[in-house]
Amino acid sequence: MSLEQGLREYFGAKPRRVVIVGVGNPIRGDDAVGPRIIELLEEKPLDDVLALNTESVPEAFTGKVEEFKPTHVLMVDAANFRGAPGETKLITAEHIGGQAISTHSLPLTIFITYIEKSLGVDVLLLGIQPMSIGLGEPMTEPLEAAAVSVSNTLYQILSK
Repeated sequence: MSLEQGLREYFGAKPRRVVIVGVGNPIRGDDAVGPRIIELLEEKPLDDVLALNTESVPEAFTGKVEEFKPTHVLMVDAANFRGAPGETKLITAEHIGGQAISTHSLPLTIFITYIEKSLGVDVLLLGIQPMSIGLGEPMTEPLEAAAVSVSNTLYQILSK
């Protein structure tokens, strides 16, 4: 299943209120892909879509997510699933389990579980395979290309 097909299936025919959470450390190369996607989405704001750049602390934004009362929450983050650099993968909370696929101090499952239980929505993680997450490195070309592609796909799906 392609990324677009998976996202269309998740959002359904007409998503009502969507939060997109960009997770990542802006000074660790490809780990900044989540925040970069949020930057690109903010260039063309969409109705009923809240795009949040949470950097490495999505748990600090639970209040904003709850206030928005979303029907869907999509988290976007660099994730090591042994794919090709820039490859995308949609991952449900059940499939993350105890795996440390993220580079952040708190496992994403804590944030996801809290949002799912408090709001009654299914949270989906869009993982993007990084090439390099070295401190002080710029984002690599495959991840910049993935950020542009993902933001365009999200805009296309959510603008209808």
